[in-house]
Amino acid sequence: MTELRTVTAGIGLGESPRWHDGRLWLADWGAREVLAVSPSGESEVVARMPSMPFSLDSLPDGRLVIVSARDGQLLRRQADGSLVTHADLGCLSDKPWNDIVVDGLGSIYIGNLGFEFPGGDFAPGTIAQVTPGGTARQVADGMAFPNGMAVTPDNSTLIVAESYAAKLTAFDIAADGGLSHRRVWAELGAGAAPDGICLDAEGAVWYADVPNKRCVRVREGGTVLDTIEPGLGCFACALGGPDRQTLFIVANQWPLPTGGSRTGRVVAAAAPAPGAGWP
Repeated sequence: MTELRTVTAGIGLGESPRWHDGRLWLADWGAREVLAVSPSGESEVVARMPSMPFSLDSLPDGRLVIVSARDGQLLRRQADGSLVTHADLGCLSDKPWNDIVVDGLGSIYIGNLGFEFPGGDFAPGTIAQVTPGGTARQVADGMAFPNGMAVTPDNSTLIVAESYAAKLTAFDIAADGGLSHRRVWAELGAGAAPDGICLDAEGAVWYADVPNKRCVRVREGGTVLDTIEPGLGCFACALGGPDRQTLFIVANQWPLPTGGSRTGRVVAAAAPAPGAGWP
């Protein structure tokens, strides 16, 4: 059994973890805060958000960008900690935005659910690209609840979790950031619900699965390489630590408790391969 340790607890609802500048950065939806957590568990609030949910990543120059889902805004954190508009996403859709990934060249990809969630009738979602110059455009459609995303280290391929289709989908990335050659990267099997994902140096993807309370490592084609089951709903994962060979999982009780209980936590396990891509 994989040995797990708790890095930090008392989170309202954790999402979108990213290893950046020696710490794990994550969204706490319950508290509407962005946290930066050291490997030993010290936590700092680095931004407070006007609404939730939201997701985050960092630009190649280190600046943090945050999707404010309900507002349809992509925000950028300034050196003084203030938030400014990086791009307006509202011109593309009035439906909620979801996860984000930044490639090594500065293109930003953001998934749009395509329907009101929770409670709305399902409709296919889309993917938007925000160019390094700040222009937002749609680059893919027909996504069955686009969720976690990752870009390969050579910036050639985008991998997207389709939560309602139980699969990971890949696209080729063009020189201008456009997407083409859509294909199934991995079928995950009936009942799988991939949420947040990360890519390792061996080309395998870790995906978090909330209702099945697990994180799973798969290679292209769908072969399962490893499974971690912390007994909690796993919302997202990231590879980090000094050697980038620690898998950090943001997890919570599932089904979620009522009443705003702060039952979320970050747990960590040793990973067989370090994280891929730029840190």
